[in-house]
Amino acid sequence: MIEFLSRVFGKDNTSKDVAKERLRLVLVHDRANVSPQMLHSLKADMIKVISKYMEIDEEALEVNLNSEDSQVALVANIPIKKMKRASND
Repeated sequence: MIEFLSRVFGKDNTSKDVAKERLRLVLVHDRANVSPQMLHSLKADMIKVISKYMEIDEEALEVNLNSEDSQVALVANIPIKKMKRASND
């Protein structure tokens, strides 16, 4: 009921919701046994590889680990600015 009223009156991102999401992300990273440094390295490697083929918005790129049931998924949101021309490598 409170959630419904919050949506109706536009109270979306409360501190509680933000804290809850942060805790969820910490738990997912912990369960997947992935350190923040490893996730940062993975993100850098993805940028390097994808940048060979397309121009991307690196500032808006998001890489997260999501957990559902007993599985962990790597989810990447990579905004593409434009495709690069094919090169003859």
